Amino acid sequence: MTWLITGGAGFIGSHVVKAMTDAGESVVVLDDLSTGRAERLPDGVVLETGTVLDRETVDRVLREHAVTGIVHIAGKKQVAESVARPLYYYHENVEGLRVLLDAAAAAGVGRFLFSSSAAVYGMPDVDLVTEKTPCAPINPYGETKLAGEWLVAAVGARHRMATASLRYFNVAGAATPELGDDGVFNLVPMVFERLDAGESPWIFGDDYPTPDGTCIRDYIHVEDIAAAHVAAARRLAADPEARLVLNIGRGEGVSVAEMVGIIQDVTGRTDVEPRVRERRPGDPARVVASADLIREELGWSAQRGVREMVESAWAGWRLRHP
Repeated sequence: MTWLITGGAGFIGSHVVKAMTDAGESVVVLDDLSTGRAERLPDGVVLETGTVLDRETVDRVLREHAVTGIVHIAGKKQVAESVARPLYYYHENVEGLRVLLDAAAAAGVGRFLFSSSAAVYGMPDVDLVTEKTPCAPINPYGETKLAGEWLVAAVGARHRMATASLRYFNVAGAATPELGDDGVFNLVPMVFERLDAGESPWIFGDDYPTPDGTCIRDYIHVEDIAAAHVAAARRLAADPEARLVLNIGRGEGVSVAEMVGIIQDVTGRTDVEPRVRERRPGDPARVVASADLIREELGWSAQRGVREMVESAWAGWRLRHP
């Protein structure tokens, strides 16, 4: 069995590639290298440079590598950019997925694992978000992920393809410094950047209905995300009737103020006071996953804590910003 991993040279994708190859799976990567880096890939993993929007390239890769399963991680993921460029996001994320699924169905690929997001839930007013919590995305990025789940489920049912959509919560950390996140779009690298510049970390709003007034989120180590992909891929290989939609989270909330405090402690920059700014539009007070279903279905649970995420992310940041 050979798995095609789209976006496999990116931050999350490269961790999935590492976990899959470490588990003995045969892997080939398709990545346009718009944000990915070829040097992230382990020795021996073939990189095909191209986009899922190019049907000719996708057909060739599926044929030449005798692909039997696909892990689709490639896509655009910046919320603010999706608001500014909705047509671009629908083209990249939904049309790209449609082209890939069409090629997969034509090639008889029997397994499809889709990288989704907790953004499909929008602003859930619940203590724990389960897979049955209503989906009400509040930005084009979340909409494209929900539309992608629908498309994967429909094609899987029609073409007898085992499918799974994995809804990531807040991803952080790194398996090794070399695989650290290059982007500065999430809380942890944003705080790193400001501390490195000798500036105060920003906290957006401290008047939420939470114990310390700041937003609460469920942070999950990227290595745990990768391990969940291995478990899901093996389930799809063993169960041709699988139709899974699963959260990937720790089931534990950490407030933004708490997270900033941990980051300052790990980096040794406790002398800089965080600065509170106005709330960002659309930020829910609390988004924490229920991880019960993925434990029941795959036997998976998160193994790493928040401090380990920050320490590993900091090692990667220092490698790229000495």
